[in-house]
Amino acid sequence: MTAATFRREPGAPTSLDDMTGLTPLVSTTMCPEPQHVFTKLREEYGPVAPVELEPGINGWLVLGYQEVLTVARQEQAFAADPVNWSVNRDDRLAPDSRIRAMMTPYDNAFFTDGERHRRLRAPIDAGLGRIDQRQLRRAVAALCTDVIADFVGRGEADLVADYAAIIPVLSMADVFGLDAAQGRALYKGLLELYSWEGDAAAAYGRVVGLIAEAVAARRTAPTQDLTSFLTEHPDLHSDAEIYDTMLLLIVGANENAINWISQTLRLMLTDARFGGRLRGGRLGVDDALDEVLWRDPPFTNVAARYALKDMELGGQSIRRGDALILGLAAANADPRIHTGGGTSAEVGNRAHVSWSAGPHSCPARLPARLIVRTAVETALHRLPGVRLAIPAEEVAPVDSAWTRGPAALPVRFTPVQQFGSDQP
Repeated sequence: MTAATFRREPGAPTSLDDMTGLTPLVSTTMCPEPQHVFTKLREEYGPVAPVELEPGINGWLVLGYQEVLTVARQEQAFAADPVNWSVNRDDRLAPDSRIRAMMTPYDNAFFTDGERHRRLRAPIDAGLGRIDQRQLRRAVAALCTDVIADFVGRGEADLVADYAAIIPVLSMADVFGLDAAQGRALYKGLLELYSWEGDAAAAYGRVVGLIAEAVAARRTAPTQDLTSFLTEHPDLHSDAEIYDTMLLLIVGANENAINWISQTLRLMLTDARFGGRLRGGRLGVDDALDEVLWRDPPFTNVAARYALKDMELGGQSIRRGDALILGLAAANADPRIHTGGGTSAEVGNRAHVSWSAGPHSCPARLPARLIVRTAVETALHRLPGVRLAIPAEEVAPVDSAWTRGPAALPVRFTPVQQFGSDQP
């Protein structure tokens, strides 16, 4: 069924709420090959497709490259603040909704628009711009070496739980001036907060408590870290805004980097062409990272923008209050922007939309790349003969509608009792 017949059939649904039997958004992430799902949706609906966000809640998945740019850049037509979503206005999300965390209002730069967004975003951009890249690289390299030292003698590990899930949060903790014990406590709190197990409210309280302690300490004795900078920034008007800004930076950078590291290591271990070129030096690490951003970006889908008026987009009638999910992986694979060869032909080209676009584009792409590049390089050097311990088809994605990062990467390698002095 084409988009035109979908709209014009007698008795056809006239709004998202009336549509049934839609493809679940999670089918774009919890599947062996999302491109098959994207192709099916494009053939049926075009570059903007109705999907089921969760049972009883629908939205639009923006599949087209140009359409994603339109939605991401035009804040006068598409808001980031979830108060504009009709589902929130009607209080239709269940208390245990799996999409609630990404689609309900929070008082930080990610969920605000206009002048308020620009005020809250300014300290983030300025603070990240002050990071000493060389110092950060040295700190991350030392951290990666220490983390690998915990398991390198065993000859086996899970490169997600034992490595990729640890490096980014501890790296960001260092940027914020947290010591090793505080960094580990932050890691444990975030792990519980986003695991869908245990008491999420209590975990959130512990994480914010750690942030509050750091802010209080910097007020007494300022340093050169990012916590001091944000604590003193005139655009942050309250402790709550400082805490929310720090939490947004920590969580955003952490989730992006975890998924980027995991996806790069997954491809290295499961794709013979990719792994061979990377291990053999024919594909530089930065080129490998770019290929991953095109093929399987850290976030497959990003929530969300909310229509501020009735309009047409990609041949679909969008109503005020509708939610539009940015399909970053789908947009990167839009056949209208490729001349042939698939996304792997785009190595060296950074015109992908994996960082989104417009006023809400990811501000942490440079430190994230540095952390991810260092983590991948260190794993390549420190884990001799590393190989996947299970069949490639058994590598399952995390249970999420937003990312296809692997839930686990069990590997085996030659046990090493101590590192040679000539290794980086």
